[in-house]
Amino acid sequence: MVLTLAPLAGYTDKAFRKIASFYGAQETVTEMVSAEGLARNSAKTEALLERFSEDENLTLQLFGPDGDTFYRALKAFNWRSFSKIDINAGCPVPKVVKTGAGSALMKNPKTAAEIIHVLKEETGLKVSIKFRLGWDEEHLNYLDFAEEAVKSGADELTLHARTRAQGYSGTARKEHFKKLRNLFPKDESTSPLLYASGDVFAAEDALSYFNDYGMDGVMFARGAIGNPFIFRETRELLEKGSYEEATIEEKVSTALEHLALAISYYGENTASREMRKVVMAYVKGVKNASKVKALISTASTYKEYENALKLLIQ
Repeated sequence: MVLTLAPLAGYTDKAFRKIASFYGAQETVTEMVSAEGLARNSAKTEALLERFSEDENLTLQLFGPDGDTFYRALKAFNWRSFSKIDINAGCPVPKVVKTGAGSALMKNPKTAAEIIHVLKEETGLKVSIKFRLGWDEEHLNYLDFAEEAVKSGADELTLHARTRAQGYSGTARKEHFKKLRNLFPKDESTSPLLYASGDVFAAEDALSYFNDYGMDGVMFARGAIGNPFIFRETRELLEKGSYEEATIEEKVSTALEHLALAISYYGENTASREMRKVVMAYVKGVKNASKVKALISTASTYKEYENALKLLIQ
């Protein structure tokens, strides 16, 4: 039962991955990385590959339109330090889809298979692919897509149970996980590992994916933003049947630790600006947090964040 921090553009940098790993994430994934950007030696793209010193079990997630792009990317950087490579066939963002990447691959299973083949041949690493139910309601081809991926050598599959047309709206349609599990029975040695993605906002959600749908792993995405405690809570629920929620004091201290890490990596100005959305997530739902959020929205130094957050525990 693997607990994974999912790739989240603008969030899962090395600071967030370190915090998530401390709280029990067994695997972490980079932000979505452009294969074309790597092929062109883009410094901005390569910066997404930076890791903290103990960042050992790190998956690289790449997006691109075809096998040739991935092949050129592999020649441009050292991929050997990653534990596996994940192909993004799920991103619904128009600027990604219009290039033929992300969830556009759902319309081209043969192209996705070609990418998997290239990665397996060139790296020898485990290869996973994250995909959706289909392009839209009229094209729910995830089972055929999954079969094609496994035939091409995919070791792991991650299903986000929404269509591309849904984006992130509505709810994940969990009944489809049972169909995927039935396609690849758990007791067969040839079956890939199956991961669930979508609507994991509490430890109970993750437990359901394991117990009710037979998944091998769960990817925590939006539910982990400002809530790395969800990894510890899930592990405790799996092992003991109950868990203790994070206190206000722990939320404040962890938010400040997260900020301090970001500052050490990116400098105070950049980190203070980029961390506003993250720290606000840490205090979401906390009583009397409105004044603190207002102060955070303009905070530009560690001290300003600290002064704002301490109002919650006075």
